[in-house]
Amino acid sequence: MAFAPSPIPSRTEYVLEAVKHGILTGGLSPGQALVETELAARFGVSKTPVREALKTLAGTGLVVMSQFKGVTVRTVDAAMAHEVYDVRLLLEPEALRRSLIRRASLEPAREALVKADEAADRAERSLANREFHRALYLPCGNPLLARMLDEVRDQAALVSTVAWAAVPSWEQEAAEHREILRRALAGDADGAARALHDHIASFVQRAFPEGDHA
Repeated sequence: MAFAPSPIPSRTEYVLEAVKHGILTGGLSPGQALVETELAARFGVSKTPVREALKTLAGTGLVVMSQFKGVTVRTVDAAMAHEVYDVRLLLEPEALRRSLIRRASLEPAREALVKADEAADRAERSLANREFHRALYLPCGNPLLARMLDEVRDQAALVSTVAWAAVPSWEQEAAEHREILRRALAGDADGAARALHDHIASFVQRAFPEGDHA
């Protein structure tokens, strides 16, 4: 008999989302220490939900747990960025191609682009951009493939946060998103997949040139 996983308690979920939001919007900097007692006081909870939230974030790659340094926000370097984006390059264009072959609705992706254009700040734009990419690969027809891409979403967003702080290239990426969607709407599955591949590759190469970790 199969058992469904227990839902995360609400306090843990609250701390989890708050800390994640801080990391992905730059409020918590890479390398910054995350002290259980300080977070518990900040959010008005006991240390238990904080500890569970940090364990979950460690599992998604946003924080690092060390016996000597405690818990810190993951540091982004060129090697880490290329590892994460290499996974995206291998999987995401193919997932999009399959979504288009299945004639999946592109309305969620279009709505995400509108959100990005109307975003009031970098945090909102980042969330909208993540929604855009997910809307393209989620209906690929292979739940495992979609879950694998979901698993690197947070790490990819962390890379983007750090990259944008150094190289604010939102407008260029927005134009590339529009081109990907244009090809997708035209039914050009291969062309849209190529455009997505080029978009992902150019971003990581621009922000973290290969020579940075040679």
